[in-house]
Amino acid sequence: MTGDGLWRPASGCGPRCLPAATAPDVSLPRRAGRLLGVLAMLLAGVGLAALLPLLPAGVRRAALRGWARWTLRALGVRLLARGRLPRGRALLVANHVSWLDVLAVLAVAPARMLAKREVRDWPVVGALAAAAGTVFVDRSRPRELPATVGRVAAALRAGHSVAVFPEGTTWCGAAPGCRPGRGFRPAVFQAAVDAGVPVVPLGLGYRYAGDPSTLPAFLGEETLWESARRVLAARDLTVAVTVAAALHPAGGADRRALARAAESAIQPAPVRAPVRRRATTGVRIVRPVAPPPVGAEVGLDLVA
Repeated sequence: MTGDGLWRPASGCGPRCLPAATAPDVSLPRRAGRLLGVLAMLLAGVGLAALLPLLPAGVRRAALRGWARWTLRALGVRLLARGRLPRGRALLVANHVSWLDVLAVLAVAPARMLAKREVRDWPVVGALAAAAGTVFVDRSRPRELPATVGRVAAALRAGHSVAVFPEGTTWCGAAPGCRPGRGFRPAVFQAAVDAGVPVVPLGLGYRYAGDPSTLPAFLGEETLWESARRVLAARDLTVAVTVAAALHPAGGADRRALARAAESAIQPAPVRAPVRRRATTGVRIVRPVAPPPVGAEVGLDLVA
């Protein structure tokens, strides 16, 4: 399974993919207020990390969802959610653009995450991630990949949803010439096949002042603070999470075909009529392929 190339992928995105430098459109006092709000949410995360292991599952998910939503609000980021998550456990897979992606996914679907081992050492965030049951992966040890997939499958069998960014790295997805190195890595999809759970693709997209933008992207050698400063200075930044059609892998389904189907499901496509069919790859689609129209946005609209 180590040949799937999950480890240390490269997207080809870099500074040229980011928007040209512009003057902040939020005043300095407003930026300072946002920063203080984020620091307050990080402090709240310290207490939440201590409480999470003691809370019932439903309360734990609600607490994580609330913390993520209010942290986005503190950053001045509006959250829009389209579509509906299926009930029960699932492997949630999303494209990866920014450090904001984790907050966006948790705000909509507070699942366990698959994260690189380095996250465990981050102040506050690492402790909160560990308390929330994050599965950590050491990308410097490819031989551990089968064990990592096994841990994800075990979490799914235990009734937990797990969220993964199968691209393995961030990429802008918008600038000319920038494409993911190999798209969705298929290894982790084996966990859904082994556990017999659906795969739910989540499409993440960012808009600045109403237009698609790479402003919140976290790319190349850029530091987290450099990316965060752009977000703190943006007046009208929106992240949209679109829940695509659930994919139900049959026993023995090809994880590579499943990865391709999931990646295709979050790409822009014309609206199609609802379908119900069994694909030759062993993946059954049981909901409309295309996301609902913009008018079907539900229940999440957070602004600073």
